[in-house]
This record gives sequence, structure tokens and C-alpha cells, in this order.
Amino acid sequence: MQIKRSFLIASFLWVLCDCIFTSCNNSKTDNKKTTSKKSIQKKDSLKKMSYSILDTTDYNTRMEALKNGDSSKRWQLKTPYPLPGALLPYKRIIAFYGNLYSKRMGILGELPKDQMLKKLQGEVDNWQRADTTTQPMPALHYIAITAQGKPGKKSKYRLRMPFKQIDTVISWAKSINAIVFLDVQIGQSTVKEEVITLTDYLKLPNVHLGIDPEFAMKSGEVPGSKIGTLSATQINDAIELLSAIVKENKLPPKVLVIHRFTQGMVTNYKNIKTTPEVQIVMNMDGFGHQSLKRASYHLAIYREPVQFLGFKLFYKNDNKGSAKMFSPEELMLFKPLPIYIQYQ
Repeated sequence: MQIKRSFLIASFLWVLCDCIFTSCNNSKTDNKKTTSKKSIQKKDSLKKMSYSILDTTDYNTRMEALKNGDSSKRWQLKTPYPLPGALLPYKRIIAFYGNLYSKRMGILGELPKDQMLKKLQGEVDNWQRADTTTQPMPALHYIAITAQGKPGKKSKYRLRMPFKQIDTVISWAKSINAIVFLDVQIGQSTVKEEVITLTDYLKLPNVHLGIDPEFAMKSGEVPGSKIGTLSATQINDAIELLSAIVKENKLPPKVLVIHRFTQGMVTNYKNIKTTPEVQIVMNMDGFGHQSLKRASYHLAIYREPVQFLGFKLFYKNDNKGSAKMFSPEELMLFKPLPIYIQYQ
């Protein structure tokens, strides 16, 4: 299920008058070195995912590069090093989002398979040209559990997609060496109850998870009637489930994408747990003019850092009227840089 979102809300107007993405303090790194793209290019950005020991020096260099010159102390994050085989920050994930039952929920499902996969590869190529320091990786981000406007079974206001559809998406991804995200819109259910149903798929090394607070209705509202919310506690439920799957099955880290375009969609963000088994992406999920999307990125993503950043682009809604969708080159000017890019 997809609802229209408006970014023309009063809470954003003051942000547009601020000096977005400017910093007034200079940070001092431990080694007092400035990271440049050139230094990244000297590294082997195409290292095999199966290396057994994490190169922490290389990891630190790449994390510093993601700041893209941001000199505030906000992004001096102290998070655990990931397990070997981590996708981030070594790859930039380029994902197509949608559902096979609907042509309105995203590019994945809107276009025929071959046309869609060809278009995805074109976006991957665009990102490779825009940033030669980070290898882009294609992904299919499939809405496996959709919020509903009617109660449905067990009155949870959500619908679980048949496993045969998930199998289809996984087979499509395999044909282009892509990874898969299974996205969850819980309605009036819980994160834990819904994610558990996907356990067998999450045991696969190439399958990751997305959760959408917009459709999490904690007070019994009908999805779509208002913007939902998830607390750090509920997000941690997903992290704990993924961490357990990684440990029990000796897998590389899972990527968890959390959609967000308002502050209220995620509460108590400082209490979100970071673990070596899970890499967390806060994904700026919203459409509109570039100025409004910048404001949302600054207010809901930049100002409340967790670990990694993502950015969603809408082929239709970002290109309405005088609006224009961001290009890879324009997004490469953001501070910090998004490492997960989603097209809908």
C-alpha cells in the first residue's frame, strides 16, 4: 500500500532558512589527516567479500570519506566494527523498490522484468561514473509485507505476500548478481511478529531487511490515516533478530534499512543498538522539490545520526511540475554522503 506524502509541512520551513549542511566547528580526527577520494582510489575497492580479517584502517578511511568534508562533530560515531564480509562502506547499494502486485508502489513491479533490470543496471552505471571510489551494487527492494486499509486476517491491517513472489524476486536478483531487501510494513502488528515470518529468507547471505515506520500504527489507527512511528525499542527487535540469524548461520553482516522523512517516525534514536552483525541505514524516504528533500535529509537524517545514510528518489513524484529528481552527481555533494540509494 502506498499513500501520498506531502512535504509542504510547516515544520520544515524553518529548516529551509537555515544554512543546511554548513558546519561551524572543525573536527579533529585522531590521526589529524584529511581523507580524499584519491586516497580511497589507492585502496582495492573491489576486495572479495569473503576476506577473513577486517582491514580496520581501510574501513576507517572509507567511513571518514563518507563525511565528505563535513566538519561538525555530529558524525564522529563510535559504532562497532562490522564482521568480515560487510557490504558497507565498501559498496554503494543501488536499489529498485516496489511490489509485484502493484504498478504504483515502485519501479519494481511497474516495468516488465527485463526492462526493469536493464534500467537498474543503467542507474548502477550512472553511479559508477559519479563516484569511482565506491563500487555500486544492484539490489531489489521488495515490499514483502504491505500495510492495508482494511483489517484483514487477525485484524492486523497488513498483508503478507506469498513466498512464491519472494522466490521470484530472489531469482531475478540472482540473474544480475544483485542483493535483495525484504521490506516490512507492520500496520497494527509488531516488528518482531512480522520479521520472524521471513527468517528462512534472511538466512540467505544475499537477503537483507527493510522496515517502514510510516505504516507502523501503534495506537490502532488505520494505515494511511496518519504517519506512523517506531521507537528504538521496536527497531532493536529487528536488530536482535538479524544479529541472531547472522551468528547462528555464520553469515556476513545484514543491512537494515529504516525509512524516514520526519523526526516523529523514529523516536529515541540514540537508543538504537549498533552491532557487528547489522549495518543500519537511515533512509530519507520522501518526495518533492529538491529544497524540501534537502530539508528532510537535514532534519530527520543528518541531525540524528545512527550509522549509515540512504536517500530515496522517485521517478514520478520527484519530477512533477518544476521539481527535478536529484542526479548522482548532485547527491555526491551531500555531507555526509548517502551509501544506499533507492529508486521508486
